[in-house]
Formats: sequence, C-alpha cells, structure tokens
Amino acid sequence: MGEGLLRHLAGDAVDVYSAGAKPSHVSPFAIEAMNERGIDISRHSSDHINQYLSAAFDYVITVCDNAAENCPVFPGPARRIHWSFPDPAAVDGDDAAVLRSFIDVRNGLEAKLSDWLAGLR
Repeated sequence: MGEGLLRHLAGDAVDVYSAGAKPSHVSPFAIEAMNERGIDISRHSSDHINQYLSAAFDYVITVCDNAAENCPVFPGPARRIHWSFPDPAAVDGDDAAVLRSFIDVRNGLEAKLSDWLAGLR
C-alpha cells in the first residue's frame, strides 16, 4: 500500500520501490482498501529486499517493526525512516474487520507520506 500511495502522492517526483523481508502475494484486502482511494495496486508485486541490496537509495522507509528489525543496511547515503504500523494482515476477525485494519493502515500511511513529502519540498 505504501508503494501505491507514494506513487500516487509524489507522481514522477520520486522513484519508488517496495520490498519486504518476507514477501508474499499482495493481499486482496490491500487491493480493496486502495481501490477505495482510486489507486490500483492489483499488478504490484511483493519483492524480497535482497533484490535491492546493490541499489543506492536516498531514503529507506520501513512501516512495521518486523521490517525495521530485519532491514539490512543499504550502501550509500540512504536515510532510514521508520513508522510503526500494525500488520493489518495479522488482525483476527471477519473480512470486514480485516478490511477495516487495512483501511486504517492505509489512512495512516497516507498521512505520514503526505507530511514527509511536504517536508521534502
């Protein structure tokens, strides 16, 4: 969701890559939560962070505590930023409760990314 939001908010102003320590499929709940904002992430992939170890980044943003703990050190000037969001996929409950958790995280991510981008300008 972070990749989709940042691409939507920043447009061509930044290059966006997304990866995780334990990648899997993109959750249908994430796709639905983002569709509510008019952002299609159905073709996004869940890449492993090791794909990007040789890349030079200005910023590396982690959004869950597990990612922050398992994120390797990237070469170059990458500034690490961590925002602690709960894992919406870990929520117990019916589909409505799980979707609500994805929407809550989406809203929090959008607020953090908007503030972060405003600080870059």
